[in-house]
Formats: sequence, C-alpha cells, structure tokens
Amino acid sequence: MLTLSHTRSDVSKSPKRAIYYSEYNQADYTEQEWVLPNKEGTLPVIPLPNETHIQWLHCVGINDARTLKHVLAPYNIHELVVEDILNHKQRPKIEDYGHYIFIAARVFKYGTSRLIADQVYLILGRNFVLTFQQQPIGLLTEIRQQLAVNRMKNRQKKVDFLAYVFIDRLVDDHFITSGHYNEHVENIDKTLFKLTVKQDELLIKIHRLKRDALRIRRTLVPMRDILNELLRGDFEFFNGESKIYLRDTYDHILQLIESLDIARDTILSMMDIYLSFQSHNLNQQIRALTLITLLFMPLTVLTGIYGMNFDNIPELHWHYGYFMALGLMALIVISLLVLFRKRSWI
Repeated sequence: MLTLSHTRSDVSKSPKRAIYYSEYNQADYTEQEWVLPNKEGTLPVIPLPNETHIQWLHCVGINDARTLKHVLAPYNIHELVVEDILNHKQRPKIEDYGHYIFIAARVFKYGTSRLIADQVYLILGRNFVLTFQQQPIGLLTEIRQQLAVNRMKNRQKKVDFLAYVFIDRLVDDHFITSGHYNEHVENIDKTLFKLTVKQDELLIKIHRLKRDALRIRRTLVPMRDILNELLRGDFEFFNGESKIYLRDTYDHILQLIESLDIARDTILSMMDIYLSFQSHNLNQQIRALTLITLLFMPLTVLTGIYGMNFDNIPELHWHYGYFMALGLMALIVISLLVLFRKRSWI
C-alpha cells in the first residue's frame, strides 16, 4: 500500500501547464513530461492504451478545449466529460460511461485567511487513469514518485488500486484543511471577549468561518455519496480488494463530516455568544445613561422650582438659601447613589 504524507508537495518550480505520463506493470516503469506550450507549438502524441500496462495521464492547467480534446482522443471520452472538466466550478459527482468512470472532486486550502478551492477530475478506465487539475497544487506528485521506485510493490496492483490511492489522497487532503479550519476557530474563540479586538472585524471573521464550513460541507457530503456509490455499485473496475480500502476512506470522510459539524456548531455558538455579548454591552450603556438621568432629574425639578418668576418665594431672600439648595442637591445625589449601590445597579 502507498504510504503518503498528508502535506502537499512544493510546486513553486512546477510549470503552470504540463502533461505527465506514466506507464507501468510489474516489470517496468516509464514516464514522460510535456511542458506546454513547447518550442514548436505542437501538441504531444499521447500513447494509445494497451492491455499490458497501466497508464496514468496527469494534466495540469489544460483549460482550453482544443488541447483537452487532443489529450482525451486516444481514450474515447464523451464530450460531456470534456465540458465538465473545462468547468472550474463543478460539484463533486460520479458518472458511469460504461467503459470508464468519471469523478469530479474538489479540494481546499487556506491562503492568508481565505479558503481557496481547486477542482480535481478523475477518469478511471480498464487499464488507464486520467487526472486533471486547473493549476499545480502538489497533490499527486508524491504518488508518481513512489510508483517510480515501486515502493511496497505497488506496481503489482491493478488500476482500481491506483484509483483508490487518488481518492484517498483527496480525502486525506481535507484533513489538512479541517485542521487549519479548527485553528481559525480556536483563534477566534480566544479573542471573543478581548476588548482590544475590533468587534466589527471579529464579526466578519465569524461569518467567514461559518461560510467556509458550508463550502467544505457541500464538498464532503457529495464525496461521501461518491464513495458510497463505489462501494455499493456494480463497477467492473472495483472489486473485492479495492473495496476494502475504499471502506477505510469512507470512514475517513465520515470522520471529516462529523468533525466539521462540531466545528460549525462551535461557530454558531460563538455567533450567539457574540450577539449576547454585544446586547449585554448595550444594556450596560443604557443602564449608565438611565442612572445619570435619574441622578439629574430631581436636581432639574429643584432648579425648575426656584427658577420660577414668583416674588413670594421665602428662600430667595434668605441669607443661607443658596447653600441650602446646594446641600439639598448633594443630599439627593448621595441618597440616590446609596440606593443604587444597595440594589447593585452600580
């Protein structure tokens, strides 16, 4: 069995458009690489499928119909599949065309803070596997390297095992995305009640994580259905041994969905907590304004009474009237503060 690391390979020096061809059986292994466009401006000659070798054709950055049709010509691929491959926003699905199976999948990675999606396509035939990526993402490079050295005698396996390895690699890549997603959730959870964090930015981050969870789940659930159909369906390319491996991959994707649902519930709880926190802060501000109003209301009444234009107000001509009014105001304020304190309003 192929033992692969979960991390992607470095693609900083990889060509943006290229075709990688591998052909092998138990005895030998050959590979070719064509970088597009070449100096002559011509398209490479793709070898025809044969019964003695398993072929793997990996295409990166083939986004024009002319080149794609040329690449697929030896394999008699339906034009609807060509149309799906050229569609950069295809929902994960599986389609049976008789002599081959077409699978559309999607993987994710986090950039600086945003979730970036990449489409991956797989065509599985009797003795060939075709894979397609929009751009180099380092997802399948390690598989080609291990096939070349025949580690664990993987070249003795049939084509269905190679297809399983690809599918399992796609599912394992989601574990990396899930780990990064959980890190973002934990970081926001730590800063949820910090006053130094701008609340508007925090709300945007929470909403973005909620949307990311929805995007990832919309990929994982169809992938689960794809695996379920491969396990339960009657495909001539998948038989006993490969289905045993696929059951393990199926368990992995169920684990991913469960983990994502827990993280999504955490985000929804954080959203509720954030809104409750904001409501609490607003209530505290309203309480402070209400207490200030209650403090000044009696003083306003008192000044209003002595501000009336009547001649017969005894305290107006009293020598200590001014100090009496100030003392009365202070007494009212102190009494109200004591009352507020006893009722735990301040």
